Amino acid sequence: MFDNLVESGSHKQDLGRKGSFLIVTMAIYAVIGTALVVASIWYMDNSLDAQDLELTTLVAPVPVPPQQNEPNKPQEVKPVKEQNVDVRKELIADVSRTELVPKEVSAKASNIPPVRRGVTTVVGSSDSNAAAPMASGPGTGTGLVAGPTSVNIAEEPPPPPPKPTPPRAPISGGVLNGKAISLPKPAYPPIARQAHAAGTVVVQVTIDENGSVISASAVSGHPLLRAVAVAAARGARFSPTKLSGQPVKVTGVITYNFVAQ
Repeated sequence: MFDNLVESGSHKQDLGRKGSFLIVTMAIYAVIGTALVVASIWYMDNSLDAQDLELTTLVAPVPVPPQQNEPNKPQEVKPVKEQNVDVRKELIADVSRTELVPKEVSAKASNIPPVRRGVTTVVGSSDSNAAAPMASGPGTGTGLVAGPTSVNIAEEPPPPPPKPTPPRAPISGGVLNGKAISLPKPAYPPIARQAHAAGTVVVQVTIDENGSVISASAVSGHPLLRAVAVAAARGARFSPTKLSGQPVKVTGVITYNFVAQ
């Protein structure tokens, strides 16, 4: 049975060659794999360096606690310490000061006292003087806190024209014979003498502020005597009549008595 066994010594060598080939192959693949891993890492580092990355951190806002609505407390008025200054509502200089220019030029005097020399002056809500003003002298300055302001010269409108005094209506003087300064007598016309005309002629007259007759008209009497009565009334003169110290016009009548001749 064992006569036909053949001892094979070549298999051991063949297995040794195959094992060496396998080890070398695995070593080559390991080197290639390692090179690929190193190359990929190097490429990734270069890509990250080339990119402009910005890191933004989002932080949630801090919640603000709600404030309680407190009632409006009246502001405490702090006592003002007494200072050695003058207080003025507006800085106004006297006529001898040229460094302070008034805001407006007006003919009416201001009720604000002018700024005093050598006294520090501040603008406030009232006008008061310092208890002990600083002495003025060389190097003390003007003592002004606020500098000069620009001037806005307001053009004062022209005074309105005087209103015309409405003319007063003439007052009634009644019979004016006794008030006349000069009362000429009318001449008796010849035609009235022939007709033996007589009687009383009443002439309505208007006297101006100077006492002169400006209108006359006969209202009653003989027709032949009216013309001479009106002519005589126009030459009459009266003293001016005044009402509340103002001369006024007067209306009245002048009577003339004619006797037949």
